[in-house]
Amino acid sequence: MTRVAAAKKRRQFDPETFLSIIKGGRKILAFPKKHTIFAQGDSSDAVFYIQKGKVKLTVVSKGGKEATIGILKEGDFLGESCLSGQPLRMCFATAMTDCAVLRIDKKAMMKALRREHEFSDMFVAYLLARNIRYEEDLVDQLFNSSEKRLARMLLMLAQFGEAEEAKTVIHGISQETLAEMVGTTRSRVSFFMNRFRKLGFVDYKGGSGLQVNSSLLNAIPYD
Repeated sequence: MTRVAAAKKRRQFDPETFLSIIKGGRKILAFPKKHTIFAQGDSSDAVFYIQKGKVKLTVVSKGGKEATIGILKEGDFLGESCLSGQPLRMCFATAMTDCAVLRIDKKAMMKALRREHEFSDMFVAYLLARNIRYEEDLVDQLFNSSEKRLARMLLMLAQFGEAEEAKTVIHGISQETLAEMVGTTRSRVSFFMNRFRKLGFVDYKGGSGLQVNSSLLNAIPYD
């Protein structure tokens, strides 16, 4: 096979199609909105692939303080830390919308990664991208103001960079959740959101969710 043909084959590889034909060790599960997919402290024995919907990841301290550490969407994996030998879940995974997820047992996932090199390459690239995202989040938390962090979070939730036009972020996302993800108070988030709205960067469409406009990309200067 030529290099061009091999590259074309990689581009056409569909991880969801491949995962759907894994024999044994997999199950498609439906989770209604606000339902727990797995809880912090549960046995870590499977990987999940989101086929439909959005999932919120949260951690709870011993003192009961809760923090949102991420929001995952269709096409994302969660629970992959079990592959590195982590015995217990380190966070909660909760359906933010009605979700359909593919649950793959750890053993079946390991077998698939060994057998299918294209899938393995895709999965490693996905994990590296997630790791880079976490590093960027840390830098953002350390060096940028809460207003800049909120702007960045809104742009990421709207998936800017994948399309040029405005998008709806998430139906029903609360200012409390945004405050947890940004690392500030709800009152500060409310203040900044009102400012963004007056400037035309965001808009509330009632039941259709929060719209983020591309003008927000250049609205907040980064150091």
